Amino acid sequence: MRLSERTAAQTAPLQMQRESRTPGEPGVRHIGMRDVERRAEELLRLLAAKRLKLVVAESCTAGLLSLKLSDAPGASSHFNGGFVTYTKEQKTSALDVSPALLREKSAVCGEVACAMAEGALRRSTADLAAAITGVAGPEPDPDGNPVGRVCIAVARRGARTVHLERNYDNRARDEIRACAIAETLDLLKTAIGD
Repeated sequence: MRLSERTAAQTAPLQMQRESRTPGEPGVRHIGMRDVERRAEELLRLLAAKRLKLVVAESCTAGLLSLKLSDAPGASSHFNGGFVTYTKEQKTSALDVSPALLREKSAVCGEVACAMAEGALRRSTADLAAAITGVAGPEPDPDGNPVGRVCIAVARRGARTVHLERNYDNRARDEIRACAIAETLDLLKTAIGD
């Protein structure tokens, strides 16, 4: 497990550090939308029990995580909403992701996922934020990131920002999105349980 931290001046408003989890093999089985819906309902129940509010920032899932969360019971009390930032320009204008970071690392990396989650949290009244950036296909992105590469981050006020990097290989576009959303929901549950 790699651990990286920002300086106190950079993180003072959110008091966050970053923790990076990059496992060798994701070991992800087939995930369907029913799995995603069940996980979204479980997350909303957990948010309610902990009296927390959530905001999300999405790229390759294009608002699908927000849709699944808003469909779950309890969403109006614990889901603040989301940002769909499909382009690099929108990541910068909506979430303050550094243009230099996007140029140097591309839009699909753990650092950008963390910056997206932290930006969403700064621009909301939520207690925690999740972000997804990746390539769902059908072609690699202009920076050469392969289809199936996805980075997920969760930021929580007063806690480390954690992120996962996954490669779902050449799965179908819908399955890549479902896998990314399912893992985001699982990562949120883990962050809340801390």
